[in-house]
Amino acid sequence: MLAGLVLLEILSISLFAAILTRQQTQRVRLRAQVILSYDSASLASQVSDALEQQRPGWISSSVKTAGEAPNVAFAAVTDPAGNVLFVSKGDAGQATLDPAERAQIPFISRDNAWLFTLPDDRWEAARAIYTNNELRGYTWVEFDPSSARQQLFAIQRDTLVFGVIWVIASAILVLLMGRSIAQPLSVLHRGAAALMNSPEDVSRFPLPVTVQNEIGDLIETFNRMVASLAEQRAGLNDTLSLLDSMLANAPIGLAFVDRNSRFVRVNQIFADLTGVTVSRHLGRTLTDLLPAKVAEQVGNAVQQVFSSEEPVRNLELNGEGGKPRRPWTWLISAYPVRTTPTQVRWVGVIALDASERKRSEEALRRSEKLAVTGRLAASIAHEINNPLEAITNLHFLLRNFVDLPEAAKQYVSMAEYEVRRIAEITQQTLRFYRQPTHPARATLAELLDSVLSLYQGRINALDLRVERQYEPELTLFCFAGEIRQVFANLVGNAIDASSAGGRLLLRARRSCDWKNPDQAGIRFAIADTGSGMEPEIREHIFEAFFTTKEITGTGLGLWVSHEIILKHQGSVRVRSRVAAQGNGKAAATCGTVFEVFLPDNPGFLHEASAVAGAKTSASATA
Repeated sequence: MLAGLVLLEILSISLFAAILTRQQTQRVRLRAQVILSYDSASLASQVSDALEQQRPGWISSSVKTAGEAPNVAFAAVTDPAGNVLFVSKGDAGQATLDPAERAQIPFISRDNAWLFTLPDDRWEAARAIYTNNELRGYTWVEFDPSSARQQLFAIQRDTLVFGVIWVIASAILVLLMGRSIAQPLSVLHRGAAALMNSPEDVSRFPLPVTVQNEIGDLIETFNRMVASLAEQRAGLNDTLSLLDSMLANAPIGLAFVDRNSRFVRVNQIFADLTGVTVSRHLGRTLTDLLPAKVAEQVGNAVQQVFSSEEPVRNLELNGEGGKPRRPWTWLISAYPVRTTPTQVRWVGVIALDASERKRSEEALRRSEKLAVTGRLAASIAHEINNPLEAITNLHFLLRNFVDLPEAAKQYVSMAEYEVRRIAEITQQTLRFYRQPTHPARATLAELLDSVLSLYQGRINALDLRVERQYEPELTLFCFAGEIRQVFANLVGNAIDASSAGGRLLLRARRSCDWKNPDQAGIRFAIADTGSGMEPEIREHIFEAFFTTKEITGTGLGLWVSHEIILKHQGSVRVRSRVAAQGNGKAAATCGTVFEVFLPDNPGFLHEASAVAGAKTSASATA
């Protein structure tokens, strides 16, 4: 590279010197023409003046003066025949014109100097001398090329010196540039080789950047490329970890099966749905792990995807299992997994547990029926009040204005008592339907008694012994209608769980929050001697739509009651014991106790009432 550059510079400088020499030669030629034309014309004019004044001495002096000019080598004056009369140097008698010079005489004119070149590369000019329109001779002036040669030699010498200096400086510059380029390129080459030999090892990077030029930019770009590759590799690992995490923790069941309906991978949710560990799924078929009917339906969907290469969506499967044993519903979707654009290698199965949604829908339908029934009962109770008033008035008239036997009066008194009882039942029904929207201080005895009177018929039918342990004057600042609903749900559940001849206990007393002793309130206890609850059932009783009453239950009673207790900043505890099988003595100790604490906190309930009123107003406006 260096030799080529030096050779190129030598050729360039040589070409430049040749062009410069040629231009200088042309410039010297033009200069010689101007000098010769001027000197010959000036000498001819001086000789003409001397001849007119007949002073031959002036001619000799003019010729010598012309010959002493810096660029004039020789000057002479001849007669019209070409005989030399005066010369600038030497003896005129011995000087003669060359044949080549004599051959130029016919071309010499009066008005212009005649410029010509002799064979030995001499430049000369001749001019005619006239006096009174008479040709008297010719002036001859020869150019001296020595000064021009010296100037041309100086130019060539300077060009050569410049060229040598330029070549040496260029060589040094090229060596320095080559070194500055070769070293970073060597670093880049070693880095590329290291990356090719060990793509995972990035400990040698980033490469050092020692120059601030395009090579440095290239090294920085290479470092960024290596960093980007490392980041992409780390991102790929992160993506694989993320996909594994998503597969393991997705809220839906995911499974992948091959053409033989064998599991190749499942996540934990799918394993929870089937009740089999993840490791036991691998290599097993659908029929090995799923119920026969479910396995058949899933297998048909999988084979349909393999054959049509189109997904199958929202296949509903039903079964029963779990603990406690409950019916379940799955929504199955199957889709093809392609490893190449034309090959389906696996089928992905998405399993969504829709059991809660189905139970919720069923519970909502039953709740709507109960709500309609409640509104109908409230309407009937309202309509019953009018004829009850008339019957009450008729009994009053019958007893006071009709002379009846004593036995008939007793019957009238019994009828009045039953009418009052009917009126009380209708009032209690209306209280459940028309609940107040603002908190107020309520007498707990009235609330508990009203609930017991509502269930009096069922209590009598089961011959339950009811024990009331609460003071008549005990009061609590609360939403009376909501608290009545809590008591009604708890008492109703206690009656449902009781058998004939059982015991029902209702207790209320002033107490404090055991976690916060400064918080005063009322502690309630509703206990029964019923069948009790298993621990796995007791864990779910406050969940929405959870019920053990099958057709008659909605699964909303205890959930709503728990929300009301939390709204009043209260707490609830449940203790239950199940009767041992085949042991009559143990059955007497079974039952369930619900213990509720409600703080007596007017300030908080006023705030809750204001928030509820604002939400109601906003909903009405919307």
